[in-house]
Parts: sequence; structure tokens; C-alpha cells
Amino acid sequence: MGITQDSVRLSIFPLGGVILFPGLQLPLHIFEPRYRAMVGDALARDRKIAMIQPQTSIEGAPLFQVGCVGKIVDVEAMEDGRFNLVLEGQSRFRLVRELDVTTPFRQVEATLIDDPENQVLSAVERAGFEREARSFANAQGYAVDWDSVGRLDDESLINGVSQIAPFDAAAKQALLEAPDLATRCELLVQLMQFFGRREGDDDGQVTLQ
Repeated sequence: MGITQDSVRLSIFPLGGVILFPGLQLPLHIFEPRYRAMVGDALARDRKIAMIQPQTSIEGAPLFQVGCVGKIVDVEAMEDGRFNLVLEGQSRFRLVRELDVTTPFRQVEATLIDDPENQVLSAVERAGFEREARSFANAQGYAVDWDSVGRLDDESLINGVSQIAPFDAAAKQALLEAPDLATRCELLVQLMQFFGRREGDDDGQVTLQ
């Protein structure tokens, strides 16, 4: 069965605990031979690599349903074959099926998600998020330039925090799969509150699993 007209073929980098959003950047260090081959293939074609989380850490584990296509915007090729590169998010995608391929890296059929552009929060949503973020940062001992945060647009702020937040794979996946910015913002607030309540736990990590 071939790729349908409404879907695309993507080479994937399955990495647990790591998500990418459209418009944001993600630095990666590529050292495994199969992913070095994937980067070489991407550089020879369209410079695109799809980030998606596996559901477990087991080799060849099933994948979550939503990921993000990234384009290589900066690359440093090292003498031993490794790469340092920067991916810039292009579009979220929804998994259709994994393909049977002969390449050392996995490939999937997927449909691109048409996210609305320039989403904004209400003043109440933005203020509520920043208030919770300050509380969360203070509790965790993070140093934050709040003046710079205040100058970010809503999408850069909410998606940026979602991408770097110290939550587990399931929590980060829920943020990535949120259908719109307001829903993602609400979920982020809930996760920060939950994290704070678990502060005395041994592992100190949020989990939705």
C-alpha cells in the first residue's frame, strides 16, 4: 500500500521526553549510526526530520500519535561522522502507520496538522499562566528573566515552556496533542500545580502514566 495523496512519508527520530513545536528550535547531538544515516539522507533531500516520542523505552516501541516535523536549519558535521544540528519546527503531524522499510531508521506515513496561525490567549489566561509560572519557578529555584518573558507573544511563551518543561513523556505528549493554545495553557497550569503538590516525593517528577 502506497502513500496516499493526503499524507506524507517522514523519517522519524523517536526520542522519549523530547517534543518540538512549530516555530521553535531544538538542538540535537546525533551519534548513533542509524540516525547519522537519517541526517545524511535528510540533508540530501529536504532537510526534514520528524520528532515523535516512543510510548516506552524499549527498542522499536510503538509511537505516540502526534509529533512535529522539523527542518535542519543549522548543522555541524564532525570528522567522526557525528552531527550537531538545530531543528526548527515546521508542522505537527498525526501518525497514520509505520512503514516497512529497508533503511536503518524508521519511517512513517502521516498527515500534517493544519494549526491556526497567531493564536492568542485572553488577558485573564495570560495573567493566570504567568502567575502560576512564577510560583513554579520560585519553588524549583529557577532563575527567570521575567521582563523577557513578558515580551514574548502567547504562542512562543506557552509552546516554549511546554517544550522545555521538566515533565515526563506522557505529560509532554499531552501538551503537544492539545488542540489549541488555550487548552495547552490550561494544561500547563494544571501540571505546574500538580508538580508543586508532589514536591516532597522521592522522584520529583510529574507523571500522567
